[in-house]
Order: sequence, then C-alpha cells, then structure tokens
Amino acid sequence: MEKKTIELLAPAGSWEALEAAVNAGADAVYMGGKAFGARAYASNFDEEEMAKAVYFAHMHHVRLYITVNTLVDDSELEALSAYLLFLNNVGVDGLIVQDLGVIRLAQKIVPELPLHASTQMSITNSSGVDFAMGAGMERSVLARELSLKEIGAACSRGSEIETFIHGALCVCYSGQCLMSSLIGGRSGNRGRCAQPCRLPYKLLNAKDEDMLQGKDAGQYLLSPKDMNTLSILPQLIDAGVVSYKIEGRMKRPEYVAVVVDAYRRAIDSYLAGDYNVPEEDLANIEQIFNRDFTTAYLERRPGRTMMSDRRPNNRGVLIGRVAKLDKNRNKAVIKLDKELHLGDGLEFWVSVGGRVGTTVTDMLCGGNSVQSAAPGRQVTIDVPNGVRLNDRVFRTLDSRLMSYAQQFFGPDAKKRIPVDAVVTARLGEPMTVTLTDDEGNVGYGETDFIVEAARKRALDEAGVRKQLDRLGTTEYFLNSLCFEHDENVMVPMSEMNEARRMACEALDAARLNAFAPARTAVHSFSEQLVPQAHKAKQHESVLVVHCDSVEKVNAALQAGAERILFGGDCFNHQLPSEADYAKAAKLVRKAGRQLAFATPRIIKEAQLAYFDKLFTLWEEMQPDFVYINNNGLWPLAKKHAALNLVADMSLNIFNSQTLQFWQEQGAAGAVLSPELTMAQVEHLVSVSPLPLECMIQGRLEMMVSEYCVGGSFLGALDKGACKFNCAEPLFLGDRKDARFPIVTDQFCRMHILNAHELSMTANVQHMAEAGVAALRIDGRDYDAARLGELVALYRKILGGAVEAPENLPGTTRGHYFRGVM
Repeated sequence: MEKKTIELLAPAGSWEALEAAVNAGADAVYMGGKAFGARAYASNFDEEEMAKAVYFAHMHHVRLYITVNTLVDDSELEALSAYLLFLNNVGVDGLIVQDLGVIRLAQKIVPELPLHASTQMSITNSSGVDFAMGAGMERSVLARELSLKEIGAACSRGSEIETFIHGALCVCYSGQCLMSSLIGGRSGNRGRCAQPCRLPYKLLNAKDEDMLQGKDAGQYLLSPKDMNTLSILPQLIDAGVVSYKIEGRMKRPEYVAVVVDAYRRAIDSYLAGDYNVPEEDLANIEQIFNRDFTTAYLERRPGRTMMSDRRPNNRGVLIGRVAKLDKNRNKAVIKLDKELHLGDGLEFWVSVGGRVGTTVTDMLCGGNSVQSAAPGRQVTIDVPNGVRLNDRVFRTLDSRLMSYAQQFFGPDAKKRIPVDAVVTARLGEPMTVTLTDDEGNVGYGETDFIVEAARKRALDEAGVRKQLDRLGTTEYFLNSLCFEHDENVMVPMSEMNEARRMACEALDAARLNAFAPARTAVHSFSEQLVPQAHKAKQHESVLVVHCDSVEKVNAALQAGAERILFGGDCFNHQLPSEADYAKAAKLVRKAGRQLAFATPRIIKEAQLAYFDKLFTLWEEMQPDFVYINNNGLWPLAKKHAALNLVADMSLNIFNSQTLQFWQEQGAAGAVLSPELTMAQVEHLVSVSPLPLECMIQGRLEMMVSEYCVGGSFLGALDKGACKFNCAEPLFLGDRKDARFPIVTDQFCRMHILNAHELSMTANVQHMAEAGVAALRIDGRDYDAARLGELVALYRKILGGAVEAPENLPGTTRGHYFRGVM
C-alpha cells in the first residue's frame, strides 16, 4: 500500500498542539474555530490564527480539516454562511460536518469545499456510507462501535473511510447522546458536553439496592478506557481505511506529540513491510495519558473489560510500592519497578481516602542524592499525608517524556524545510537570489540596486551566507549556498535582505501552489438562508403513540390514539415478529386509525438484510408512514416506492435547512430534535416545507450504547454468553439520588432514559394551535394500563373535553422552555 493512501490525522486544540502534530509526523490535522465545533471548551482558533494555521500546515504539506460539526439554529445561519466563505477562501482542505442543514448550505455556498461526515452523524453501516455519499460527503467518519469486519464492509463502498485509532471513547453512540443536555443543559450536539459519563454511579434494582455492593467493581460505570490500536493497526490498514484519527482536541500538546510520534513510526514500519512497535513507544503512549487501554469493539464485544470503572481520568503507570514509611518525617522508601526521575509526578493509591499526589523534588538512593534511579532500586522521597505501607505508586507525569515531547513544539522546535540558494552578483546587473526547496520548488528575488565595484570591502561568501542564513521568521533553513560573482563587487546589506525576502515569498507561493487545493474564491452568496414564514395549516394535530407490544397498541387505540407507531427500539427486549406487525396492523386498520412502523436508531452491517426484507413486508401491509431513525436505512427504504418515509427524532433535525434537505430526499414528514425550545419549534413550524412532529410525553432517551452495564457487570458478558436477565428493572443512581432507568432493546443495546418523564399536558394545546402536525407519546417505558390512561388524558385535552391541567407531578418539560447551551 502506498503511503499516500494512508493519512495519520492528529488533533489540535491549540497552536502548540498544531505544531506538535505537524512536527511529529501527522499527514493531516483537524481543529475547530471559535464556533460551530464539537469541542467548545478547547482553545480553538480565531480567523487570524486559522489563516496562519493553514499557511503553516500547507507549507509542511499537511492537510487541515476544520470541525463544523454541531447542530445549528436558524438564527446562526448567517454567521455560519460567512464562516463557510472564510474557510473556503482561506484554503482549508475540508470540513467535518454533522448537521445535514449545514451540509446542504455548504454545498450551495462553497461547492468546491470537501465535506466529511462526522462521527456525530452516527454512520454505523455500509449503507450509511452510501447515504453520506449521496448527500455529497467525500469521506465518512465511522461510529467507534464498528468491528474490523464491519469497517471492511464500509470501505468497500467507494468512499474514503476514516476511523478513530487512539484516545478517549464515548460510551454512547456519538450524535445520539442527550445525557449532558438533559442533566445540565450543556449539549454534546452543540459542542458543550459536560461528560457526565465520567461521573460515579450506582447500579440499582427496583428496591434501590446497590447491585454491585460487595462485588469487584468501581463506581464509574459509564467511563470507558482509552482506545489504543497499535496491536491491530495492520488489520485496520488491510480493511481499507484511508484516515487514522487520534482523538484529543482537549489534550495538551505533549500528548499530541507523543501519540503522533508513535503512530507515525508504526505506520511507516507497516509501509516498509515489517510492522513493529518498539517497547519504548508502547511505554510512552501509556505514560502520557491512559485510563488503561482497549481496542473497543474492533475485535469483539468487550463488556466490562472496556470500562475504566475505578478511575475516569489518567491513571498513570505503576512504578512501585511503598516498602518503608517514616510518618513522623513524611518520608517513604519506594521499591521501584520502573525508572524514576526528579520532576516526576506521582500518585499514591492509598487504602483509605483514594489517592494523594506529589512531585519528586529530592531523591536518595543508597544514601546519596540522585537525579534518577533504575528499576529494582529503593529510593527515599518526601510523601504527602495519608500514605501507608504497601500502597501502590503510580507515575502520572514523566519529566523526561515531557521534555522529549516539548521538542516538537515551541519557538525552538521548528521543523524547517531545507533550501539551496544560488546568489549571483555581476557588475552592472541586479543581485539575484534563487532558492530551491527539497521538492524542486523555486523562489526568485532580485535587488533594485545595480551591483557596483566595491569602494571599501568587497562581498565574499561568508558575508552573503550571513545574510541568507537569516531565515528565522520563515519555515526554511539554508542547506547550501552557491555564490557566483564578479571580483571586487558590493551590494548593500539591506538590498540583499530584501532580495532574500522576495525569494522566500516566491518560494512560499510555489510550495503552497504545489500542495494547497485549487479552489475558486467565493465572496458572496444568494442562497435564502431561512424560508419565508407561512401561516400554519389549520388542522387538528394527530396524537401519535409509540408502542413496542401488541398489548400497548390495543390499549392506545382504545384510549383514542390517532396514529400508532409500532416497533423501532423495543424496550421490552423482544424482537417484533412478522406476526406482531400483522396483529398491530390489523388492530389499527380495524379501528380506522393511521398505521406507522418505526426503525431502530442503530443498525449494524449484519442487520441490513433483515431490514431490507422487513421493508418488503411493510410495503405489503401498506402503512401510512415508516419512521427512519438510522441514516443507513434511508437508501434501503427509498427502494420501496410505496413507503412514505418520515425522518425521525434521532436524525437531529434542528433547523430549516435540514428540513429542506429531507424534503429534497422525499420525506413525508420530520420529527424535531428534543433539544429545541418552544420558540424554536414554533419558528420551524412556520417555515417548514414538511409536516412536523414533536414528543410530548414519555422518557427521553439520554443514551444508546453497544455497551450494556447490566450484562457487563452482572451477566459476565466479557466471558461469553450473557447471563443477565434483561427483564430485571435496573437504574443508574447518581450523586443527587436521581434514578435513570436502564432498558435493553431487542439487539441487546442499552438505552438510558431520563430520570423524569417529559410531560406537556399544560402546553400541548398551545403546540397544536401553533401548527405542530403530530404530537407523540412514547409509550415504550409504560405498561399498557398506564399508557392507556395517558393517551386518554391527552385525547381529552386536545379535544377540549377537559381544561389543560398543570404538568404531571414529578415530570419535566425538557428543553421546551430552557433550551441548551
């Protein structure tokens, strides 16, 4: 495989991290601006810094991708459009995008700018890659839950494929997580995730008993280990992946330097035909940051072995134990398993009170003060209070490794480009300076001054070299000099410096033109960003009830449901059979109501054939609508022309551009994101080309995960077949005593639901009057009796039979009146 087909892609959340990535050997770097990026809390780059970053990266033949991967509100479209123009004109190599409305707008305003489908788009199968290509994406960043085999299938579709190879993992499918949003109002889809998955939780049963009490388990039940693929990188390359992505825009530049440095060597060794990862690289990768390591789902479904349940942050590297302790003087003797240096940061995992830390400022070995000590030796150091005999000692900061990493960034770490200079000085002619780089690009400059005979001191090679060597503000260093001149000539130093500057600028231009993308500058656009508002159609809103059992279908119909949405992710862990669909359809048709079928949010490669067959079955049943929750199912469903497709809630519909995208895809309707406020909903209803649906009752899904906490910690999932009883009620309990229900769907995926039910009894009439076409009750977490009560209540409110009551006790109005950051 040629090197050009493999791209090592590094993160940069700061200028220092960008330098570290480029200097350590990245082929490409991804970073964000001050807005519209999914890491709002990184330093990020303003427009001046971004222009400088493009120049720096391209000078070193490194591609630069910009994250524009948040959901965007209509009020932000004007600023977004101006930003897209800037990114196009400044010459970035591509955009990483989540929001289909942003994609639609970018294709109209800056059609030459390449677009990459972010992992936030939840592309989980090869048909999802087809969907992304059909939407104009040149590259798809796959969900991190795919196996090597599934990645291979995605790579076969003809699009560039990018996968994560190292760094932090999300426990939820990216783009499907509302946990931070619902708990604290900080939306991951808007770039402000507060990482509640890294907090402690208890696993509770229906009696609020801790199911893990007395078991060998920590409290960080949603905190995955970090991904590390050095052991299986050749398999990823053989699968056909083009771009290998390191996570870490929130990380320090030292982290970027060390990780890129190691993976650069690993990839190069593969390309050389002898894959090898030195032990030193493995040790450095572990030391710079780790929560312990995993290959996630690439090789198997790992269960609890994927989780860092005892520690959610950097655990460091075990270097020894406390062999002796002098509590009176706060000194301890450490028996070393690894080398220790002055300046290292240590943590003691104490038996009582967790962990305490210190920095090694003095160290005695054999009674002598030393700078470092080897494995097997015993050293005496100062320790903090709380340390006990036999406590384990972890190094969380390696001073020597940090010094090594710091060679890749900063003013003394420039990775300069060698240039060969030819300088001519002939009497009666301008002095010329010609610079040629290592790839044959040429820059030329000449003086306004005409070379004349020296009156005092003639030019010599040493003097010319001194002036030509002043390249400190450029990306070059002088490799060789050829000085061709007449005898006894002179040129003022200022003139020589100006010729050198001109030659450097010309070489810059030649070098950049040879690498940077050829693109037409765009300075204005005529696209109408937000459609004209229209008067909402006067009609009664349809009451939609989502059911996952035939029993609930019957209860909902008897209570007055007008549309039954059957199937999708079933919270009863049962896969609906063909007979179940037929029974549900028969009940709905007999009642004279609308019939709709739902699909799950996550579809893996092996399930595509099942759903293709299911669409054929549904087509025969002639439902009124089919709700699509996974983008990979859209191309499959479109083949069945008789199906009226609705873009469902998990597709994150947030703005009018996205609504126009789905209309152009042939959608018959759309379900809005639950992160929108009532005001945003009312606005979208007024401009939407499609009938819109909103959720009004039920528990919002906070998370869907391939990882199952019940199966992992109670069912020995990592040891083979899962032994956990999925029908057993389980809850996550947080520090504030909130209880989040855990349910398992028919494909053994875990869904974490909000602790409080959404209830809009007091506002549903207003939503109907505003023109929301369909109002959904999610009945999957209710039993049939309770579901029937709720449907009857909403039917009476909407029909005017009862006055709208206050929202039900213990419920929430979600984001309808608070919004998200």
